[in-house]
Amino acid sequence: MTDKKRAATIDEYISNFPADIQVILEKVRQRIHKAAPEATETISYTIPAFDLNGKHVVFFAGWKRHISLYPLPAGDEAFQQAIAHYKRAKGSIQFPLDQPIPYDLVEQIVTLLIKETASPRI
Repeated sequence: MTDKKRAATIDEYISNFPADIQVILEKVRQRIHKAAPEATETISYTIPAFDLNGKHVVFFAGWKRHISLYPLPAGDEAFQQAIAHYKRAKGSIQFPLDQPIPYDLVEQIVTLLIKETASPRI
């Protein structure tokens, strides 16, 4: 972020970044909405979050060199192979800004998170 002020909305959060990063963050936001059209936007832990059925489902954040999505679903073996070449840390996945952002994978992550949060845990 270029300015460390706390954002009250996702629009404010995105506006704190350079124009080229704003475009990427907005596309990530749109893809999250595409995968979870009923989700509502909020800011939690100072970053954009999407809530569904009263629970945070997914967060995203912009950084100097990457975009992160939190948390990372378990998924199946094919999903694990799809994310294998991305850096992961503390339950997040990082998409480097010097490479094309895999927007389809963003949607897949959100879809898996929704399924995982809807499934009862044993």
